[in-house]
Amino acid sequence: MTVPDTSASVVRLDGPWTHRDVAANGARFHIAELGDGPLVLLLHGFPQFWWTWRHQLPALADAGYRAVAMDLRGVGGSDRTPRGYDPANLALDITGVIRSLGEPDAALVGHDLGGYLAWTAAVMRPKLVRRLAVASMPHPRRWRSAMVADVKQSAAGSHIWGFQRPWLPERQLVADDAAAVGRLIRDWSGPRLPEDETLEVYRRAMCIPSTAHCSIEPYRWMVRSLARPDGFQFNRRMKRPVRVPTLHLHGSLDPVMRTRSAAGSGEYVEAPYRWRLFDGLGHFPHEEDPQAFTTELINWLKDPEPDR
Repeated sequence: MTVPDTSASVVRLDGPWTHRDVAANGARFHIAELGDGPLVLLLHGFPQFWWTWRHQLPALADAGYRAVAMDLRGVGGSDRTPRGYDPANLALDITGVIRSLGEPDAALVGHDLGGYLAWTAAVMRPKLVRRLAVASMPHPRRWRSAMVADVKQSAAGSHIWGFQRPWLPERQLVADDAAAVGRLIRDWSGPRLPEDETLEVYRRAMCIPSTAHCSIEPYRWMVRSLARPDGFQFNRRMKRPVRVPTLHLHGSLDPVMRTRSAAGSGEYVEAPYRWRLFDGLGHFPHEEDPQAFTTELINWLKDPEPDR
């Protein structure tokens, strides 16, 4: 697999959407957007980029929404800055993009790390978050307690502990044309495994210079801050309840984030909270069964009484 010289050819994949860059929080962010209406902002996880939402973008646009998938800081077509990978700053990236798009608020839809940041943004900038949908990621306080106190969850998230080593994780991620990215996505998926062509897209994106390092930095902060003042401060800050309707989506076969770890995040939500478990799906429910995932999401977005 040969990686092209420029990231644009790797990241700006063709489709019905439009690609452009927006400035927010002191950096430049690549987005793919489609449709008109209330903003739905889609946030990818690791080891992916905006393209993970390729199934949801057209469906949301057809349902009457302005669907926007952004590349997080350091990933895809967005800026790779030397610092700024703590969750508070990454959440400000997200809310800054909402403002840069000229919207008063957004429904945030986040998967994996994108879900962690969506929870954070809903707490930090509640006026900019209309609704919250999170897949495959518990509330940050729940994540912290599960990773520290639950031996099984700590083992399931062993890759995060491995990321704490200097330099070696980056080298392992990009070795053999980022073969590790393909293995991780396959290992974390349920029975509906992704096609080789899909994995190659993610492998190419990870091979863009500095992407591996920037992708790992948020996880380094999440672990190294556990015993630091900034980590304690963030954990206290996240005690503030989420006060917008929240949809929590999870695959029953997720080997990375155990169902037991994710369930119970509703205790941090003082608003309508809906838990939806997808039987037979793994860590990527929006890709493993896009129709079921998208139907659940759109029905919830359109439901005026989402607590039913």
